[in-house]
Amino acid sequence: MTELTLDKDARTRLASEIKHYLETDLDIDIGNMDAELLIDFLTPSLGARFYNLGLKDAQALLARKVDDINDEFYALEKPVQDRG
Repeated sequence: MTELTLDKDARTRLASEIKHYLETDLDIDIGNMDAELLIDFLTPSLGARFYNLGLKDAQALLARKVDDINDEFYALEKPVQDRG
């Protein structure tokens, strides 16, 4: 699996959201660097779990689409006439 990374803008927005949540809901004041360190700490475990959930969703969608395609193939079959 490739390393889970965020681009700079997404990382900055997420750090800001974390800071806002901690300050507003938990009355904890942290700086930008601490918020980014928290992101670094959580990404390997949480990121991988959410990534795996996304893969499972994609696999389920693909399986449904393959079933739909198989149904379409069966609909294209021609009846066979036995002459015996």
